[in-house]
Amino acid sequence: MTTKAKPTDDSFHVFDTTLRDGAQREGINLTVADKLTIARHLDDFGVGFIEGGWPGANPRDTEFFARARQEIEFRNAELVAFGATRRAGGKAAEDPQVKALLESGAPVITLVAKSHDRHVELALRTTLEENLEMVRDTVSHLVAQGRRVFVDCEHFFDGYRANAEYAKAVVRAASEAGADVVILCDTNGGMLPAQIQAVVATVLADTGARLGIHAQDDTGCAVANTLAAVDAGATHVQCTANGYGERVGNANLFPVVAALELKYGKQVLPEGALADMTRVSHAIAEVVNLTPSTHQPYVGVSAFAHKAGLHASAIKVDPDLYQHIDPALVGNTMRMLVSDMAGRASIELKSVELGIDLGGDRELIGRVVERVKERELRGYTYEAADASFELLLRAEAEGRVRRYFRIESWRAIVEDRPDGTHANEATVKLWAKGERIVATAEGNGPVNALDRALRVALERIYPQLAKLELMDYKVRILEGRTGTDSTTRVLITTGDGTADWSTVGVAENIIAASWQALEDAYTFGLLRAGVEPTE
Repeated sequence: MTTKAKPTDDSFHVFDTTLRDGAQREGINLTVADKLTIARHLDDFGVGFIEGGWPGANPRDTEFFARARQEIEFRNAELVAFGATRRAGGKAAEDPQVKALLESGAPVITLVAKSHDRHVELALRTTLEENLEMVRDTVSHLVAQGRRVFVDCEHFFDGYRANAEYAKAVVRAASEAGADVVILCDTNGGMLPAQIQAVVATVLADTGARLGIHAQDDTGCAVANTLAAVDAGATHVQCTANGYGERVGNANLFPVVAALELKYGKQVLPEGALADMTRVSHAIAEVVNLTPSTHQPYVGVSAFAHKAGLHASAIKVDPDLYQHIDPALVGNTMRMLVSDMAGRASIELKSVELGIDLGGDRELIGRVVERVKERELRGYTYEAADASFELLLRAEAEGRVRRYFRIESWRAIVEDRPDGTHANEATVKLWAKGERIVATAEGNGPVNALDRALRVALERIYPQLAKLELMDYKVRILEGRTGTDSTTRVLITTGDGTADWSTVGVAENIIAASWQALEDAYTFGLLRAGVEPTE
């Protein structure tokens, strides 16, 4: 493992704890390979410190540090090992857990220390003075071994309310023993920004220690609390990618860093790294196998999406009128959503986004607006189905419907067998390139059988379809009728290995709605592949 030299400007730290605290989120279970991959992404992004886990207490974390030494050449970050102060009544030099921290090879060590008097007496079962000595002994020993030490004061804000003088005594003990930074932790996540700012300012003035902040998000204020601490003088922020963490999570790394760079004017990342933020956020989400939050600030796909016609009209004049930053600064893009709220400006901007020249034709634009509104009234949704909207827009702009095949008929059969199993079979009859084709296929459901039958019919003529994969399928029963007589909307997401797109179908039954969405999905896939329509 190669680590960079201590940075020239050490005045502000971005400290990521995704691999430890973030991994405590329900539903996340990281392998060592996962942790190595995430560490590389975070290093590429340019955080200053990556907390890798608790070596000695967790075999997976011990393996991670051993492999990181051999497999990762850090360019921007320093690797951090997490552990606790020595046990009560012992010596740091003889504590096996402290030895494991040193054996990890990490150049930086974060120690968690109790700063709430009640936790000291009930959880550690020791005296308040012995707890202070545990902090002093462990920090000074690790510093003497050439390690840089940070100290996390667990439950600090709750402890400060209960016994402010003792909480500050823990900060002084850590700082005087050689800790570079003492981090004030809102472990239960119950604090609000004004409270955080007041306490951090007071502790800074009373102790003179360099302070950091670790905020949990139980009040929905973790990012705001982190920035409030910075306002009060904290120069070290602890965050996790996408806000992953225990309970509802931690301060989200990406909005914190974006705020520091774009709102505070602090360059806390390498030059140009902020523009990679959206990619890194989504890449880490893929590794942990969680769908990226569409409405996450800065990096969500909806972060710069505009739906209201009034907004679109203003954005057409100047995007800054309804956007607080240029999305390109964080690697994101502006999107125009087409819906029954759409006006002319929405359609014009969306056409530019799709690369379709409407030539300022007011009659054409008006026609598209009316068609969208009429179809959305029937249950279609184009803000969630860009591919279906693009096909509609092209049909109006080009005066023709792009067809690569013409359907003669289709049917799907579900057979209920005596043994309780079901057979699903579909037959498709269509014309493509002047040839009549009849294809039959089985599937694990009627829609899957239709999808397979359509592939059987078309892949010989259009080999480009072999790359297509149905990635997601959503069904919604729309209001207006009741029970099995309701109108159904189906959204299908399809991909070709390089991009994905969504299509929509609406009908009185789920199979017919699914068929519409499938037709659009295949048509759009061929359009993307550059195939010229023949029908």
